[in-house]
Amino acid sequence: MKTLIKAMPLYLLGAATLFAQNMDMNGKWKMIKSKSSFLDYYAEMTLDITVNKKDAVIITRMGPKRKYEEKLAFTTDGKSNRNKITDGTFSTNIHMGLRLPLDGDKEIRANWEKDGSLKVVQMYDYFASQGKKRGEMIYRYELSPNKDLLTCTLERSTRQKGPETKYVFKRYDADNAYLFAMVDDWDIHSKLPEQACWISLQGVVNQHKPLLYFTFGPQYPFNYTADLANYLETQRNFSFTPLTSLEQGLTAFREHIKGYVVWDKNVRTSLIVAYTLAGLENAIVISEELVPLAKKMGLTEIDDYRGRFIGQSDYEIYTWAKEKYWSRCSREVISWLGGVHGSALMPACADYGMMKKAFFSDLSARPTDAQEYQMTNALFAEMNPLGTVWGWHSYKKDLEEQMTTLLSSYALISDGLNTMPNTSFLIHIPVSPGFKFKNNHNLTPGKKYIPEKKIYLALVQTDGLGIGAWLKPGRGSIPYAWEVTMKFEQLSPVMLEYYYAQALPNDFFIGSLSGSSYMYPKAFPKKWLPKELQRAAEYMKKLDLNVFEIMDYSEGGTETCDNNLPKDLVDEYYRSMPDAIGFINGYRSSNTFTVRDKRPMISYDYYLAAEKSEEEVVADLEELAVINAKLPYFLLVHVRESSDVARVKSICDKLSKNIEVVPLDVFLKMAGEEPTFQEYYYQGK
Repeated sequence: MKTLIKAMPLYLLGAATLFAQNMDMNGKWKMIKSKSSFLDYYAEMTLDITVNKKDAVIITRMGPKRKYEEKLAFTTDGKSNRNKITDGTFSTNIHMGLRLPLDGDKEIRANWEKDGSLKVVQMYDYFASQGKKRGEMIYRYELSPNKDLLTCTLERSTRQKGPETKYVFKRYDADNAYLFAMVDDWDIHSKLPEQACWISLQGVVNQHKPLLYFTFGPQYPFNYTADLANYLETQRNFSFTPLTSLEQGLTAFREHIKGYVVWDKNVRTSLIVAYTLAGLENAIVISEELVPLAKKMGLTEIDDYRGRFIGQSDYEIYTWAKEKYWSRCSREVISWLGGVHGSALMPACADYGMMKKAFFSDLSARPTDAQEYQMTNALFAEMNPLGTVWGWHSYKKDLEEQMTTLLSSYALISDGLNTMPNTSFLIHIPVSPGFKFKNNHNLTPGKKYIPEKKIYLALVQTDGLGIGAWLKPGRGSIPYAWEVTMKFEQLSPVMLEYYYAQALPNDFFIGSLSGSSYMYPKAFPKKWLPKELQRAAEYMKKLDLNVFEIMDYSEGGTETCDNNLPKDLVDEYYRSMPDAIGFINGYRSSNTFTVRDKRPMISYDYYLAAEKSEEEVVADLEELAVINAKLPYFLLVHVRESSDVARVKSICDKLSKNIEVVPLDVFLKMAGEEPTFQEYYYQGK
């Protein structure tokens, strides 16, 4: 008796748990077409499910052109229930010559299975070409472990071949978004006004959940947007509703928009300023020709810049904007809408800048541009240390190394590009439940990697993943290392999942670039450098990376400066990243080399430019092998992102047989065992 009393609470607990699981089926569900069996004619199916302790109601709707609806109400105790047939369609196989009698009914017997699934047996009469038949279908409804998906499987005794009939549903209101396709036209007198408005709309509506996503044209620097959308649909169960006009977009999101800011097409800089105000006010940016549409939508004018900045310099315009808006703007993120210039602007990163209430500009970091340079310094000085400069410098005004040196000197990092797309959307999507970032390591723990007397070549793709050769021909055919912009783990985690999930055995990821994102360590304040490198080391651990890349052009132009690293700085990297098996340095060729506890730092011996012929590249590499005759020789090659892997493989296939292409981690391990390079550090000017 005591045993029974002790067991009863466990039994009741099990029953309560089972029923709680059943109750999670309640609600409306939408079929995921890519994961479901073909529905012949119908393109969509939804379920409305209501379950209680003893009974259930399931309403099935299909469409969209020809409508089908069936409501079945039944008990879940295994007893017989009768439901009238109101539509004679044999709905799951409408192209088969079968029909149900409208004056008939279905007999339903249902019960909960031990695994928590709902089994529903339907018995009915139907007509085939040879007359009346008696049929039976068994439906099983089962929740996923995370209770975010519902799978319905269907069995008929007459269906004896073929794949399982299965329909997978997600919750009706989960992961639904709109999609608009941008075009390769960013001219101020053509498509820029409309596309600039779309980007501001994205910055407004994606603040709390992912609602608006863009794909971009074939010439766009980031070439993954369409493929990532497909990944979100097929692997993450997103449903995208296409939008084809700005009016459709404004109508869909009218309730999110607080108003509009009119920029002046005669003063390009006014658009950049407009993004600052739009971010602060949850507004869209529009040019003059879009004002009637905004008024039609009932939107409120927040400000109108037409005529306000005529004849003013950028310095004067940004000075006005700073006085008006800077006090309300973020000190964590500031946004640079640089890049292309003239009559074009590509402001795809503005959505995230708006979301973070950033101040927008494209001010110069060139010291000879005295006024703009002074203002850039003043803005950076008021930013929080370890904050972010989001976007990219202006190709017209200054150089990458000038901007990166300046922002680094204020303990800031550079993230993204002005063309960086969809961050306000992707930041809301975590990695899949249970997903772990797993790199393709090539080293066997405990094994020694002793090099032979030959030339070892390792390849690293420049400029990260987004604008590189990932989707171009040849990936996976040879060992290849890819730079990872590590802050994507925070800013766009699902995008990193997309890359890691696609990685082939020859794809090896490394941490970059100099810190948690892009910066120059020689210019970075010594007070803040250890904290920044610790942040980078934490990202490396999360992303399963054990090789780190450093690049510093703070001494001048990328082709003319000394991009080597001083010993004290190298010491800091070794100290901050004890789990790294090695470091690589440079962009174009460099000369910093050392080894500590068999963990080498190796600089690039070659920069593979996209413009150079394969034959010339082969000659260069072969000559380096002659010059560095002591074997083993470790030849590290940096590949410009505009080269695809197929081209690089073709080059490698032309090399002498004593040159072996190896994975980067194996390359570093062997170099640590038998370094033939001479130790060298930056000696100063």
